[in-house]
Parts: sequence; structure tokens; C-alpha cells
Amino acid sequence: MASAKITSKGQMVIPKAVREKLGLKTGDSLDFIVQEGGEIVVRPAVHDVRELKGVLHRKGQSPVTVEEMNQTIKHRGRRI
Repeated sequence: MASAKITSKGQMVIPKAVREKLGLKTGDSLDFIVQEGGEIVVRPAVHDVRELKGVLHRKGQSPVTVEEMNQTIKHRGRRI
């Protein structure tokens, strides 16, 4: 089991084995998620939102503009 000490400045060195397992590189960020039972999950926050481009694309369907999205939201908001 890997462990690390926290310095007086709140810093710590992540053990090499953990960095390798998480695929961390210099400059990467981590997310700390507190679970309901008090357990802490640490996961890399290395994904760039630009990686999601095209994920929802459907063949034969043209992309929707931001203006079209805003109009739809505005129109549907009136029905509620």
C-alpha cells in the first residue's frame, strides 16, 4: 500500500506507483470525491472538454447552433 505525508503547507508527493496507475503527468489535476460513507475517491481530472466533440453526433443529422438551442429552450419554457 502506498502512502504519503502532508507537509506544513498542505502539500504531498504522490507515490510513483500511484501516479503511474492513474496515468498522471506533470501539471495534471486530481479530483477528490467524498462519498456518503466518508470514503474519499481520488481520480485524475485530466480530460479536456474538447475531447467530447462529436460524441452525440448522429449520421444524417446536421449540427445544431447555439442560437437554435436557445430558441428551443425559450419556446419550450413557455409551455411549462
